[in-house]
Amino acid sequence: MVLQEDCSEEKLKSGILTLTNQRIVFQNTKGSLATLSKKLDSLMLDIELNSIKGVRTEGLVITKVVISTDNKIFKFSVFNTKRWAREIRLQMQSNGIEGP
Repeated sequence: MVLQEDCSEEKLKSGILTLTNQRIVFQNTKGSLATLSKKLDSLMLDIELNSIKGVRTEGLVITKVVISTDNKIFKFSVFNTKRWAREIRLQMQSNGIEGP
């Protein structure tokens, strides 16, 4: 695991975004107000790094890291968008994948 963060995506809602040296994974979470805890729910997204066509950041106040594949665009609200974009590109380069 390279990076992992509790975040949200516009369509997939809240969950845990994980970057490994091979892929990006997003799992939904379900929270309980009674115990103030979160549990991992279903796997919503599993993208291999070689499927990524573009990585960028957007926004000034509400910032997002934007990941595009051949037919979809995902916008994740993470704490440090520039770090996420940089790490995704770095993992792609270290795997010999020509970056976006």
